[in-house]
Amino acid sequence: MGDMANSSIEFHPKPQQQREVPHVGGFGCTLAELRSLMELRGAEALQKIQEAYGDVSGLCRRLKTSPTEGLADNANDLEKRRQIYGQNFIPPKQPKTFLQLVWEALQDVTLIILEVAAIVSLGLSFYAPPGEESEACGNVSGGAEDEGEAEAGWIEGAAILLSVICVVLVTAFNDWSKEKQFRGLQSRIEQEQKFTVIRNGQLLQVPVAALVVGDIAQVKYGDLLPADGVLIQGNDLKIDESSLTGESDHVRKSADKDPMLLSGTHVMEGSGRMVVTAVGVNSQTGIIFTLLGAGGEEEEKKDKKAKKQDGAVAMEMQPLKSAEGGEMEEREKKKANVPKKEKSVLQGKLTKLAVQIGKAGLVMSAITVIILVLYFVIETFVVDGRVWLAECTPVYVQYFVKFFIIGVTVLVVAVPEGLPLAVTISLAYSVKKMMKDNNLVRHLDACETMGNATAICSDKTGTLTTNRMTVVQSYLGDTHYKEIPAPSALTPKILDLLVHAISINSAYTTKILPPEKEGALPRQVGNKTECALLGFVLDLKRDFQPVREQIPEDQLYKVYTFNSVRKSMSTVIRMPDGGFRLFSKGASEILLKKCTNILNSNGELRGFRPRDRDDMVKKIIEPMACDGLRTICIAYRDFSAIQEPDWDNENEVVGDLTCIAVVGIEDPVRPEVPEAIRKCQRAGITVRMVTGDNINTARAIAAKCGIIQPGEDFLCLEGKEFNRRIRNEKGEIEQERLDKVWPKLRVLARSSPTDKHTLVKGIIDSTTGEQRQVVAVTGDGTNDGPALKKADVGFAMGIAGTDVAKEASDIILTDDNFTSIVKAVMWGRNVYDSISKFLQFQLTVNVVAVIVAFTGACITQDSPLKAVQMLWVNLIMDTFASLALATEPPTESLLLRKPYGRDKPLISRTMMKNILGHAVYQLTIIFTLLFVGELFFDIDSGRNAPLHSPPSEHYTIIFNTFVMMQLFNEINARKIHGERNVFDGIFSNPIFCTIVLGTFGIQIVIVQFGGKPFSCSPLSTEQWLWCLFVGVGELVWGQVIATIPTSQLKCLKEAGHGPGKDEMTDEELAEGEEEIDHAERELRRGQILWFRGLNRIQTQMEVVSTFKRSGSFQGAVRRRSSVLSQLHDVTNLSTPTHVTLSAAKPTSAAGNPGGESIP
Repeated sequence: MGDMANSSIEFHPKPQQQREVPHVGGFGCTLAELRSLMELRGAEALQKIQEAYGDVSGLCRRLKTSPTEGLADNANDLEKRRQIYGQNFIPPKQPKTFLQLVWEALQDVTLIILEVAAIVSLGLSFYAPPGEESEACGNVSGGAEDEGEAEAGWIEGAAILLSVICVVLVTAFNDWSKEKQFRGLQSRIEQEQKFTVIRNGQLLQVPVAALVVGDIAQVKYGDLLPADGVLIQGNDLKIDESSLTGESDHVRKSADKDPMLLSGTHVMEGSGRMVVTAVGVNSQTGIIFTLLGAGGEEEEKKDKKAKKQDGAVAMEMQPLKSAEGGEMEEREKKKANVPKKEKSVLQGKLTKLAVQIGKAGLVMSAITVIILVLYFVIETFVVDGRVWLAECTPVYVQYFVKFFIIGVTVLVVAVPEGLPLAVTISLAYSVKKMMKDNNLVRHLDACETMGNATAICSDKTGTLTTNRMTVVQSYLGDTHYKEIPAPSALTPKILDLLVHAISINSAYTTKILPPEKEGALPRQVGNKTECALLGFVLDLKRDFQPVREQIPEDQLYKVYTFNSVRKSMSTVIRMPDGGFRLFSKGASEILLKKCTNILNSNGELRGFRPRDRDDMVKKIIEPMACDGLRTICIAYRDFSAIQEPDWDNENEVVGDLTCIAVVGIEDPVRPEVPEAIRKCQRAGITVRMVTGDNINTARAIAAKCGIIQPGEDFLCLEGKEFNRRIRNEKGEIEQERLDKVWPKLRVLARSSPTDKHTLVKGIIDSTTGEQRQVVAVTGDGTNDGPALKKADVGFAMGIAGTDVAKEASDIILTDDNFTSIVKAVMWGRNVYDSISKFLQFQLTVNVVAVIVAFTGACITQDSPLKAVQMLWVNLIMDTFASLALATEPPTESLLLRKPYGRDKPLISRTMMKNILGHAVYQLTIIFTLLFVGELFFDIDSGRNAPLHSPPSEHYTIIFNTFVMMQLFNEINARKIHGERNVFDGIFSNPIFCTIVLGTFGIQIVIVQFGGKPFSCSPLSTEQWLWCLFVGVGELVWGQVIATIPTSQLKCLKEAGHGPGKDEMTDEELAEGEEEIDHAERELRRGQILWFRGLNRIQTQMEVVSTFKRSGSFQGAVRRRSSVLSQLHDVTNLSTPTHVTLSAAKPTSAAGNPGGESIP
């Protein structure tokens, strides 16, 4: 080690690169030098390495590592490297503390109005004017509040604050637990990844996070690089850097031309060794993650500065700043990921509705106060002709305060503060339950948006199919087997050759491991196509492991790795007699052209002429393709020891082959998928399949799933044809052209990620149908990121998905199963319906309470329902009802109606009919009781009672009847589509029953024992029965209302529309002010944050698109298999496309006819 340390002094970088801290910890490179080195590419990088270090081994010496032996596995040394160069871990953003989440929840507009009202009310309740009332000040009957209410004045403010605290805590707890679940999933993914490094000359598998600068890492086909490095030695190494550079062509890497390997990129071919030069936040992916705000704290500080600027200025400045810092608005950072583009459909409608109701309430309460004040002033100073005396001021003030409190009460009752709570509870409840249905919801609103979904664009592999490739048919020794042949049926020679050809000529990283759980399927590791072949070997009762042990990987003489051009993989081994044997496997249409012999049933060679090949295509390969199978040919060739061929002349070497077998592989459709797709179609959702596979396989699978049905008018297109139809002469996409294609499109095969994004964007932006489309998309690959982000709801696969896909998604399917999407639709619709049920109930209460308080105050100068009673009605009816109605479990019947779509109002005409109908009943009863109730019950009238009189039975009866009617109306509110049976399924919701009974119990306590604070006097049994009778009348009245056909009531208007069409055309508008509907503009100050957030998202999108989605660096190594299987899907074109033409043009069918595009 000593000489290495000395040698590091000889190589000095140029003086200008010398740092003040020359070489930390005795290493010959600083962190900054290495960081700047990794920013160079190709020739520049080589030049820099030569100038600064001499060559790569010089760099290794500086980093005190050996290119062949690697680092000494010494804990102190590794720790020191971590200290100086950082560790290979991108720190997740600090999770929000519970208090931050509480603070965020408090920003709600309705809550702010309430908080102010509550504080004013509390303040006034503690204000006791001095001095007793003097006669001179006048004693206006019914004006001032009695002692009971004075004592209980604080209850009111406290009650409001209590309900606000409830809402806030529920919201915050919700966000917090969701965050925790998501982090749990993340960390579970991250612990599972390993990478191969050389330490002490030994090959070790270490967790990705344990890589350090100076490690020598082995890179091979299919790896996702976890850190930046410089290539020491490579063979035929090609890298897909599209995740960082957007460059779709694979980049060839070699130690003497372009040795720079970057984290987050995929190895597409070949293998090699690299020295790790940058890890974690200093690697290229890390730098991008930091830009995107995943790792930075500094943006928090910037945020605070930005907030101090004047709102408007801040809006102007934002885009510039975030381009450098890529920071996010704190509001937007709520869910630890780049936020979605718009407010959810529901939030938009609710905000608008809440603001409208709030305004109406404000007007009503203002009018109430003005009328009361005028009435008092006129009566005192005009009618009674009194003079305003100085000592009377406190008394008068007390009157005005009393009026103000009545006004605030009206306002409090008018504002539906149960609304945010109902939404939160409903979403929280659903999200919790959806976890059980394998849906991990990352954005709460995605849950409700899903209920409106009108289209689903699904991947094929892994979502509709099991993602377990299996060999189902084979052609061996002149026989076509429709299932796996018995080993005894095959000649030993054929069997032996087949086992060797499959075991040796596949990546040794691909294996089949025993299942993790009893009864589960064996685990497939590595490339799925190769797993299918290895599984075939196991099915033939042989084992691939002994063959591999006999010929280990380093004894393979030459490997031609798989790529999309070759569509085959070949491996050469040396035979004991000094000769060579080449095994080859690949797409049958390509390999069969290179075969000149085939093994017959005895395992002897038989000539294989072009005519035989055409025969085979027609009789074996095409039938397999029509069953949706991918066909793969396995062949071999022997070379004599006398003359070694020129291995670089690949066409020569891989030619003149002998065919051993042709196998048909399929990825079977998940058994539960056809039923799930049927449910979607019944629910009015169109399912489209977007896949990289060829069109025949895609069509066969789509037919098996039921996406396409015989006799339907549908389109199945390939990516090429799809692009030709939607682009104009200049190659630009035109929405009108897209609108002609998408309504009938059911299968898009051979599609690129951009095609998927184009399709999703086209459907979302389309305005052709009667309603705007809401699109859900499933994806698992890094390349699905853009489409997942663009979609209204993005589903990522929890098992097969890469991190980038998960980051871009809204819901993660933890079991990768399409049926979970159907469950999400059901829950989403349920959320929507629950909120509508609650609205229907809540608005009835509001309308009645406001009108009663208003008219009562105007006619009798005192509200029949006292402030505290109103609050009880409000708290119980709002908070409890939102619990009761928001937790209704979903039923399958939700899937029988069509989706609502974006522009359907929240309050339908049926609901409007119910709200007004019940309000009429309740008002009639209450006014009857108010004005003639005392005669009916033969009790003293409560109207115009003298000042300090005890609570009257009269007003208590009114209060009690009001509550009873609400209780029974709550049962009515369970149905919003005009159903007759309101009790249907009531016992499946224990929360509902508990709340209704609980409310009833508390009401009895309040009336009988509430006394002065609640202004109640106890009632007799007979009076109670009457109140109950009127309450039950609600149920009967509900049936009467249900009988009136809604269609006859043309006068009814719907309410709670979403933002108008013009406000939602596309993202550009969304980022501007259009997104905020007019109602909100008045709440502009509170919402400036929102604008800024949107502006920042815009810029973030730009940052992201500049880097074309960094291949998420932390979680995806483990998933390399899925990436590979996709590549195979894209590349193994093995099925003929124009089967119908086979008789006429057999050659074209087997080859690559016009319809098939090779990516």
